[in-house]
Amino acid sequence: MKLLHIDSSILGEASASRQLSREVAHALQAAEPALELVYRDLSEDLTAHLSGASFAAKGTPVELRTAAQKLEVELADSILNEFMAADVIVIGAPMYNFSVPTQLRTWIDRIAVAGVTFRYTANGPEGLAKGKRIVIVSTSGGKHAGLPTGIGHEDYLKLVFGFLGITDIEIVRADGLSYGAEAKEASFAAARTQIAGLSGAVAMA
Repeated sequence: MKLLHIDSSILGEASASRQLSREVAHALQAAEPALELVYRDLSEDLTAHLSGASFAAKGTPVELRTAAQKLEVELADSILNEFMAADVIVIGAPMYNFSVPTQLRTWIDRIAVAGVTFRYTANGPEGLAKGKRIVIVSTSGGKHAGLPTGIGHEDYLKLVFGFLGITDIEIVRADGLSYGAEAKEASFAAARTQIAGLSGAVAMA
């Protein structure tokens, strides 16, 4: 089994989502030592947004691609292959301006590929990335879960992955982190209780 660990925060070691996503990955590995870890830091490894040049590179015959086009296609293929090969995916997803970081959105653009991770049929869209388990580590300064202000964050991620055919989606949440030290400590404690529960269930995923 393969565990893909994704971080998207731009705050480095000061990031709450990075700290908790690392704890989730470690807990899952401790519960299932056979999990092979693949890690991608989107703040460092992913700089190119999807563009017209991206589509042009993919549509250019291999022998005619420029050096830049070759790098573009290699990056896209690498990200997609990592996603498709993963059995369990841990995603650090802080809230930035009522949504996810642009780096995470760009990664999603790379894995949402018609004919590979989803397709349209006579009966409507069908997700092709079935059978995966996703743990979203959701962090925010305020409290937005279940409110209109959270639609572009957790709700968006659940919508995207559901569209790709993934039904096993769990959220480890640490919110209200800007409400003071006491609130932050309580939120981290609640998140770690959730993490402890996840580790016990990994073998059944």
